[in-house]
Amino acid sequence: MSADNTGELANIRVLVEIDGPVATLTLNRPDKRNAINMAMWASIEAHVSALTANRDIRVLVVRGEGDHFCAGADISELTNGPGGEYARINWAAEEALANFPGPTIAVIRGNCVGGGVSIATACDIRISADDALFGITPAKLGIVYPTNALERAVRVIGGSAAKHLMFTGELIQSERALRIGLVDEVHSVTALNNRVDELVALLVERSALTQVATKAMIDEVVREGKVKPKTTLYWETEMDKSGEVREGVAAFLAKRPVRWPWKRS
Repeated sequence: MSADNTGELANIRVLVEIDGPVATLTLNRPDKRNAINMAMWASIEAHVSALTANRDIRVLVVRGEGDHFCAGADISELTNGPGGEYARINWAAEEALANFPGPTIAVIRGNCVGGGVSIATACDIRISADDALFGITPAKLGIVYPTNALERAVRVIGGSAAKHLMFTGELIQSERALRIGLVDEVHSVTALNNRVDELVALLVERSALTQVATKAMIDEVVREGKVKPKTTLYWETEMDKSGEVREGVAAFLAKRPVRWPWKRS
């Protein structure tokens, strides 16, 4: 386990635990419902960048310690607005999450508000407990929402739903979040961790090449409206030289566990 500073575990605000090909990043400020201060944003960016550089890490899980995912940014640090150095560090943390090459899963309980939604929408898959509450609340503080977070919210839930949440700042329950596409699945609190473990195990069983290539191409479609020919050529070449297809077919025919050879660069 690594952390953003030394000292007692309870005082370490961002934790990373690695279990084989799976990394779990935990926001560890439960007394503040995991509200994120500037140091935590910086720590998130540093940790995720290190995990991105680690070719053995295939799946990244993001969660909050205790009963809440994240209550958003620490309001005490926003008296002069979320601009300047704060904006730069906040932006870098969210972009690091969004750009992690493999699958990312946000595991959401309790409050998921403001910056918590920004973190969740920077992940590929969002799994929620039925006790979760979601909100995007800049209108309560007179904040013009950061453009990277705004753009992701629109891509995930659409312009109309994003306007509704941002205009009103109201909190919505997990059922509505599921209906508008803010989360992908909703489970009881008691079933949540088992479902996440099941999903992570399934992701690790599948081809990392397929997952990384698919994520890169889907993200390009979202940004550009299509997959560029050079991107297609790159991943087709990577597939041909990787040995993934040969191994996948051989394992299927032999009815044995697959041993995927490819690792991301």
